[in-house]
Amino acid sequence: MKKLRTILSYKHYTTDFLDTLPKKVRDKFFWTFELIQDIEIIPKTYFKHLEDGIYEIRVRSGSNIYRILAFFDKDKLVLTINGFQKKTQKTPKSEIIKAKQIRNDYESEKK
Repeated sequence: MKKLRTILSYKHYTTDFLDTLPKKVRDKFFWTFELIQDIEIIPKTYFKHLEDGIYEIRVRSGSNIYRILAFFDKDKLVLTINGFQKKTQKTPKSEIIKAKQIRNDYESEKK
């Protein structure tokens, strides 16, 4: 089966975050990455647009909620530093700002 999207990890940020998580949560993230790559319309349960081209990949394990923020570069989904455990109803604005800064770094390096 051909992948609809490619997921890239920008620098070491995402792997550093994933390494801090329990194996069960890491496995859920990897399953979610596969889902994002393979299906046309991704349920908001797993993938949601936040603002200005920043998306969140969403994983729940028990009562814990985890997020990795990302953005698109054409057909590639680029993962960013913003891996965090969500403790409030809304995604913290500081995490979105950080994701935008990393996207700017990524685009500057590309040129």
